[in-house]
Amino acid sequence: MEYILIFISAIFVNNIVLSQFLGICPFLGVSKKVETALGMGLAVAFVLTLSTVVTYLVQKFVLDPAGLQYMQTIAFILIIASLVQMVEIILKKASPVMYQALGIFLPLITTNCCVLGVAILVIQKDFNLAESIVYAFSTAVGFALALIVFAGLREQLSMVNIPKGMRGMAVVLVTAGILALAFMGFSGVDNGLRSLFGLE
Repeated sequence: MEYILIFISAIFVNNIVLSQFLGICPFLGVSKKVETALGMGLAVAFVLTLSTVVTYLVQKFVLDPAGLQYMQTIAFILIIASLVQMVEIILKKASPVMYQALGIFLPLITTNCCVLGVAILVIQKDFNLAESIVYAFSTAVGFALALIVFAGLREQLSMVNIPKGMRGMAVVLVTAGILALAFMGFSGVDNGLRSLFGLE
C-alpha cells in the first residue's frame, strides 16, 4: 500500500513541476505542442528512473561507506550527464527509431533539474531501492502529465484571441499558475488515503 501512496502522491499531490517547481525550463520551453511534450515526458521517464537507481547505488555503496556524502551533488551531476550520453549512444546504435523519437530531448534532460532533484530527494527521504524506483517513475509520470496537460492548454490558447498585454509568456505563466492551483486540489488525497489505510 505504501508504494501506491508514493505513486499517487508523486503524480498528483507533490507534482515535481507544479508543487516543487523543479523542471520549470522544459515545462515552459517544450510545451508548445502535445507531440513534443509527450516525447519529452517519455525521455524524462526513462532517464529519471535509470539515473535514480544508479545514483542511489552510488550513494549507498560508494559515498556513504567512504564518508564522501559532501560529494553527493557533484557526483550525481556527473553520473546523470554520463548516463544521458550513454543512453544517447546506445539508442543511436541499437534502436534508431527510438533515437529519432527521443534523441532530440535527451540532451535537454542533462540540464533538467528535476532529474538531479529526484536523485537527491530519494536519499533525503531515506527510501529503500524499491521505493526509490517507484518514486522516480511516478515523479516522471507526474512530470509528463503536467507537461502534456499544459501543452494541450497552450495549443488551445493559440486559437484564442488574447488581449495584447497578455500575449506571449504572460498568458503562459498565468495558465501555469492556474494549473498549479488545480493540482493543489489533490493535496487532501494523500492524507485521506493514509488515514483510510491506517498508515499515519
